[in-house]
Amino acid sequence: MKTIALFNNQGGVGKTTLVYHLAHMFPRLGYPTLAVDLDPQANLTSAFFDEDKLEDLWESNTDTILGCVDPILEGTGDVKVPSPLQVADNLWVIAGDLGLSRFEDKLSGSWAGGFNEDPAALRATSAFHRITVQGANLVGAEVVLFDVGPNLGAINRAALLAADFLVIPLAADLFSLQGLKNLGPTVRDWRQKWTRVREIVSGKTAVELPRGDMTPAGYVVLQHAVRLDRPVKAYAKWLRRIPAVYCEAVLGEQSLSDNGDDVHCLATLRNFRSLMPMAQDARKPMFDLKPADGAIGSHAQLAQTCAADFKNLASRIVQTCELQRVPEYH
Repeated sequence: MKTIALFNNQGGVGKTTLVYHLAHMFPRLGYPTLAVDLDPQANLTSAFFDEDKLEDLWESNTDTILGCVDPILEGTGDVKVPSPLQVADNLWVIAGDLGLSRFEDKLSGSWAGGFNEDPAALRATSAFHRITVQGANLVGAEVVLFDVGPNLGAINRAALLAADFLVIPLAADLFSLQGLKNLGPTVRDWRQKWTRVREIVSGKTAVELPRGDMTPAGYVVLQHAVRLDRPVKAYAKWLRRIPAVYCEAVLGEQSLSDNGDDVHCLATLRNFRSLMPMAQDARKPMFDLKPADGAIGSHAQLAQTCAADFKNLASRIVQTCELQRVPEYH
C-alpha cells in the first residue's frame, strides 16, 4: 500500500478536482483506492456525496475523519477505527469534516512534545497515519490519496508525514512558482525534524509512527489555456520556469534544464472547465459524462480526451511510485 498526498500551499489550482478524478481512475487500472479527505473545507467529500448524505455524516460525526480523531481531540483516548464509505467499485472514502479545523491547535502543540518522547503527542501527530493504515487494511486498498488544504499548518504537516509520496498540482503562473519556493524548504524541514523524532523515540514507544518520507514524485500543471493544443503565450512563460524552481526548491538540486523540459513533470493537463458543471450536476468524473448528461458533440470528444489524459497521468504515477497491482482485481 502506498500513500500519496496531493499538495500545494497555493489554493485554486484544481487540487481537489485532481484527487477526485485520480481516485476514480486508479481502480480502473487495477488498484483499489482509498481517498482520505484531510482538508477542513471537506471539498473532496462534497464532490462524492450529495447534501443529504453530507448532513447525515456531519450530524452523526461518526464516519468522518473528525470522528476518528475526536478521542484525541477531547483527551479521552486514541483514534477510532475508520469507516470507509464505498462510492464505486474498489473506491472508498474516509469523509472529511469542517470541524477538523479544531484539530489544528492540538497538532500544533503536539509537535514539540514528540522530541520529549511524550506518548500523547506522538499519538496525535501519528493519528492520520494510523487511521489511514487501518482504513486501507479494512478495504484492501493499494493506493491511498490524501486531499489536504492549501496551507503549511499543523494539520497538513501531520497529513504529509503520513504520505509516502508527494505530488504537487500547479498552475502555470507566478503564484505557483512562489508557492513552490515556500513549500519545498518547509517539507524538507518537516522531514528532517521528524527523522530526528523517530531517532529519539526509537524503541521507546509502542505508537506506530509514519516514516515521514514525503518523497517528491513530481508535479502536474493544471488549468492552462490552450490554442491549437499549445499553451497560450502567457502560460508558456511560466511553464518554462517551473522545472528550475521545482528542482531547486523541492528537490534541493540545481536544475540542468532551461528549456522547459522536465522529467519531474507528470502531466500538463488542459483546461476541462466546460465539462465541470456537467460533472458536478451528474456527480461523476468528467471522463464518465454521457450524452444523457449533456456531453454531446465537442463535449463528448473532450470527455474522451479527459479520460485519456487522466489514464496517462495515473499510469505515470503508478510507474513513479512503483505501485503494485492487485492480481485478484477484475
